[in-house]
Amino acid sequence: MRSLLFIPADDEKKLGKGVTSGADVLLLDLEDAVAPSRKADARRICADYITATRGVAKRPRLFVRINALDTPYWADDLAGIVAAGPDGIMLPKPRGGADVHTLSVALDHAEQGAGLAASHIKIIAIATETPISLLNMATYVGASARLDGLTWGAEDLSAAIGARSNREADGRTWTSPFRLARDMCLMTAVAAGALPIDTVFVNFRDAEGLRAEAEQASRDGFVGKMAIHPNQVEILNEVFTPKPDELAMAQEIIAAFRDNPNAGVVGIRGKMIDKAHLALAERLMGRAALANANRSAG
Repeated sequence: MRSLLFIPADDEKKLGKGVTSGADVLLLDLEDAVAPSRKADARRICADYITATRGVAKRPRLFVRINALDTPYWADDLAGIVAAGPDGIMLPKPRGGADVHTLSVALDHAEQGAGLAASHIKIIAIATETPISLLNMATYVGASARLDGLTWGAEDLSAAIGARSNREADGRTWTSPFRLARDMCLMTAVAAGALPIDTVFVNFRDAEGLRAEAEQASRDGFVGKMAIHPNQVEILNEVFTPKPDELAMAQEIIAAFRDNPNAGVVGIRGKMIDKAHLALAERLMGRAALANANRSAG
C-alpha cells in the first residue's frame, strides 16, 4: 500500500480513471466527499464500480471509506456495498479499538449474507481523527484480525481540538499535537501488526513538499501515504518502493545471519550489525515484496 488515492464514490468520471491512476489502493469515499442527499446514489455507483472492476486482471485494491459509526449512514453503507465484494473498508473517526471490533462483527454478518469468504474484507482505521481515540490507541492492538492498516488524519482532529492550524508557518512542518498523532499512529500500527500509512498532503500542486514529507514518512517507518490527487501517486510509489542499494544491504545482513545462526553480532562493510538490524532488513524485504506484488497487479 504505497499509494492510496481518494475518489468520491459518486463521481463516475473520476472513478473511470481510477484503474489507470497507478495507485495501489483506491479509497472510494462515501463519507466527506458525498453530501447526505447523495449517499444512496453513491452507494449504488460505488457497488457497480466495484463489481465491474473486480474482474480487471491488473487493478488496484478497492477500499470503501464508509461513514463513521456514530452517524446514521454506516449500516446502510455496508448493506449497499458489501455484496459487491470490496477488498476493504476504511473506518473514519473511530473512538478506539472497540469501533474496529464493532465494524468487524458487522462485516462477519454482511459477508455471510452476501456469500463471501469469511474475513475477505479488511479494515483500515483512521485512528487520530477524534481526541478520545488518541487516548485509546493501545486498544487497536488485538481489536480485529481484519485490521490491515492504521493511518492518521489532521483535518478532523484540528476541528475537534480547535486548532487554528496544524502546520507551522512554513506550511510543511506539523505542529506539536499533530506530530504526536502521527507518531502514535506509527507505533500503534506496528504494535498491532498493521501497516502504518501516512496521512494526506493537501497541497497537491506542491510536488516538492509532497516528496519531502513522503521521504520523512518512509524514513520513519511508514510504508505508504494517502493521496487526494492522481498527480501525487507516481511520487508516492517511487518514494515508498525500497531502493536497490537498501535491498542489497538488507540481503547481505540476512545472508550473514543465516550463515552464522548462533551469532548475536556480525561485521558487514566495516560495521557491527546486530539482531535489530536483521529485523529491519527483514521488514524492508517484506516491503519490497509487497511493492513488487502491487506493480504486478497495477
